[in-house]
Amino acid sequence: MSISITLVRPDSDSTEAREVGTTTTGLDLFGDDRSIVAMKVNGDTKDLAHTVGDGDQVAPVLVTSDEGLSILRHSCAHVAAQAVQNLHAEAKLGIGPPITDGFYYDFLLAEALTPDHLKTIEKKMVGIIKERQRFVRRVVTDEAAVVELESEPFKLELVQLKGNADDTEGASVEVGAGELTIYDNVRRDDSVAWGDLCRGPHVPHTGYINQAAFALTRTSAAYWRGDQANPQLQRLYGTAWASKEDLQAYKTRLEEAAKRDHRKLGAELDLYSFPENIGPGLPVFHPKGGVIKREMEDYVRRRHIEEGFLYVGTPHIAKEDLYYTSGHLPYYADGMFPAIDDDGQLYRLKAMNCPMHNEIFRSRGRSYRELPLRFFEFGTVYRNEKSGVLQGLTRVRSITQDDSHSYVTPEQAPAEIKHLLNFVLSLLKDFGLDDFYLELSTRDDKKKDKFIGSDDEWEAATAALQQVADETGLDVVPDPGGAAYYGPKISVQARDAIGRTWQMSTIQYDFNMAKRFELEYTAADGSRQCPVMIHSAKFGSIERFIGVLVEHYAGAFPVWLSPVQVTAIPVAAEFNDYLQEITQQLRAAGVRVELDDSDDRFPKKIRNATKQKVPFVLIAGGEDRDASAVSFRYRDGTQKNGVPIADAIAEITQAIADKAQV
Repeated sequence: MSISITLVRPDSDSTEAREVGTTTTGLDLFGDDRSIVAMKVNGDTKDLAHTVGDGDQVAPVLVTSDEGLSILRHSCAHVAAQAVQNLHAEAKLGIGPPITDGFYYDFLLAEALTPDHLKTIEKKMVGIIKERQRFVRRVVTDEAAVVELESEPFKLELVQLKGNADDTEGASVEVGAGELTIYDNVRRDDSVAWGDLCRGPHVPHTGYINQAAFALTRTSAAYWRGDQANPQLQRLYGTAWASKEDLQAYKTRLEEAAKRDHRKLGAELDLYSFPENIGPGLPVFHPKGGVIKREMEDYVRRRHIEEGFLYVGTPHIAKEDLYYTSGHLPYYADGMFPAIDDDGQLYRLKAMNCPMHNEIFRSRGRSYRELPLRFFEFGTVYRNEKSGVLQGLTRVRSITQDDSHSYVTPEQAPAEIKHLLNFVLSLLKDFGLDDFYLELSTRDDKKKDKFIGSDDEWEAATAALQQVADETGLDVVPDPGGAAYYGPKISVQARDAIGRTWQMSTIQYDFNMAKRFELEYTAADGSRQCPVMIHSAKFGSIERFIGVLVEHYAGAFPVWLSPVQVTAIPVAAEFNDYLQEITQQLRAAGVRVELDDSDDRFPKKIRNATKQKVPFVLIAGGEDRDASAVSFRYRDGTQKNGVPIADAIAEITQAIADKAQV
């Protein structure tokens, strides 16, 4: 007896109808090809041990795909956890999900893991990999899971969470709504070597993990489920790739990323710091960092005004009731700082600007003739980020947003979204980011209770965003379930100089909040209508954007953004006055210039300017003074001598005007 399936070929989108036996599994179909680690059956990802059914459409999941790498890394996380428990029997298991470029696993351990421990764990993992232990999926009842996991307190907590696991840090890979499953690692003699609560899927057996293409990278502390009130665990990080060459390329990228780390460069270039006395996630900008921040703000403020936005300002604190009106409370309560009690009146630190912009809109009557009406501000908001996820400027608690809200008629919405997206892309290009794709975040239709609005509203909003995104010609990646509770969004994902992807700007379609605030405008027929509200943030967060730019440019900014654009260095002290006159002319032309007239020797002055990544170094000696000229030294070490003063000033000011990189 046979059944019919449709097989999608792994090397193309072409399909093949095939008659197979009723007990056929993915291993029967793809087991001879180690590059295939799982399969999609009618769109759902399954282990290769899964039995296909009549009428199924079956597609392979390649290990080199994003999903395939996640499966490989999740399996490697299991092997790491198995190795840790083999070496440390007292270890209690936390959560072990795949993450970007790797995985982690959390443990409660009596002793701290050291680099020597990591080497020992890796050696044990190699042994497990060589055994080719099968990953075997087993469905268990809640009651059976409680009995089997009685010695694993954190796993027991996940069993109790179950359908709410998506609200916890990384827990959705372990449990979710519906049945519970445990994956056993089974030896060739069918004895069970180890098991873990997990939803899967996994590679067929540990031998699919290339022992030359994985590594344990570091450890850190982590609170259970990201909550400081919970026990502190040890987090073991690792990475796994399809090949040894891919692993080496990743290590090379890590080395380059370490050189570009914005926290390191921020200190070296005296741009910003993170004082403990102020608090985690609350950076301060030093004068040189303040120059970069001011240049960005001034430029983007001017661009907004040119694009038809009206500049507004709002306070940092508001009555709590405002956020119940907007719907952020209770939906976003965990992301906001606790309420402040002022004689019985509760206030909240501002976590978003939109409710206050709505109050500006409804401060007087509005006509359809005013629409699109665009409000914009640099508003500082405060997010109660958990300390474990804070990271330099890229994840902070004090966030300055170039936040704007467009109020439009439903008919105007597509054109406004297009206007905003074109504006966003042009801004990113101005700052030297020109390699990007779009991500379209939509509602999870299986969890409609997590979202506000009717099916028709979501369908119309999503269609409008999809059309505009497609028209750009950029790649558009779907992100089902990633929408905000009040509407779908487009986010711009930009790649930096070493190929890393950063989420930058967002454009959010909102058909709910205007209704909640009872916003109205007078339509052409005299009726009162509710506008559509479109949120957009071009940088997303100025702090984060600066962190990204520091790493993108490795601290060597384009001339217009450089805190110091020119350093003037005399060959000897007798040329100080000559260079002082030139620096005065440069300042008069709007150039940020410094004269190094210190007692340091000339070579050290050159080294100091190089370390500070100054775009232009002007040098003057006797020949330069006699010729009313200067010599240029550029970042790459090349030099141009005998440049007339007027020509030197023109070259510098032109580079600033062109936003050039030198």
